[in-house]
Parts: sequence; structure tokens; C-alpha cells
Amino acid sequence: MRADGNFLVTLCSVAFFLSTLAPAATESVAQLQARFDAETDSVRKAKILEKLGDAQFEVARHAGREGDNNTTGFTLEKYRDNVRAALQALKKQHPDAEKQSNGYRQLEFNVRKGIREVDETLLVAPLDYKPPLQIVRTDLIAMQEELIKLLFPRRPEEKHEAKTPPEKQP
Repeated sequence: MRADGNFLVTLCSVAFFLSTLAPAATESVAQLQARFDAETDSVRKAKILEKLGDAQFEVARHAGREGDNNTTGFTLEKYRDNVRAALQALKKQHPDAEKQSNGYRQLEFNVRKGIREVDETLLVAPLDYKPPLQIVRTDLIAMQEELIKLLFPRRPEEKHEAKTPPEKQP
């Protein structure tokens, strides 16, 4: 009977621990996607994308391990489409990213993570599945560059070779 009591205490402890986990840990991709799609505030949309992106990356990794390359590709394409939607919403609601950078920063960080996920997927993907993944990667890189330009509009572009000043004539 005592062993059953310990088991019951352990079971209750585990159940309590699981109930205290963050909502993102227990929300499904479909639930997060629905929240993302319904969100009208662009900053909150970018913050939801952090959780949604992590869930999508987990689905893509699991599908890749199972050999389901179609699901992996579709999941990463959906992630890319979500990034595009969040970026467009931010640009519409907060056009000056330099002054109101909150959602832009979260999105840029998340896109960087997404590029790494796509890179890792490309390493193990069969040849037939690489071209669409490379398109997703190219799109994410372009959006990351756009985010950086929006966040830091006054940064120097490319450094050009310094021209030598003309010599003074006596």
C-alpha cells in the first residue's frame, strides 16, 4: 500500500508540474495558428509567432525524423508565410521601426532562428525537396535584411574604398 501511495504522490506532482507549464508548451500548432491569424495587433502577432514558430520547428523536425518530407516542407513554408504576414502587419501599424522597434526586434530574432532551422533541414533533406526549402531560406533571408534595414535605417551601407585626395599644386 505504501508503494501505491508514493506512486500517487509522484503522479500528482507530475500532473501539477505539467499544469504549470507555459501555455505555449501545451498549445497545439493549430491553436497557435488560430491565435496568430485572429490577432489584430502587430506587436502581439510577432510575439505569438515566437511560440508558433517554435511549435512549427518541432513539427518539422519530427516529420523529418519520420521521413515525412512533405510535411516538413509545408510546415516551413507556412512559417515563412507567417513571418511575411507579421512583417506586413508591423509595417502597416508601426511604419517607423526605429522609434517603435518592439515587434520588429522579436520578429528579427525569430527569423534568424528560422533560417537556422531551414539550414539544418537542408542538410538532411533529399535532393527533390531541397529546391523549395532553398526558396524558403532565400525568402527568410530577404525578410531578415528588410527587418535590419527598417530597424537601423541610418547605418552605413557598404564601405567604399577611400579615394585619395588630389595632390595640391604649388
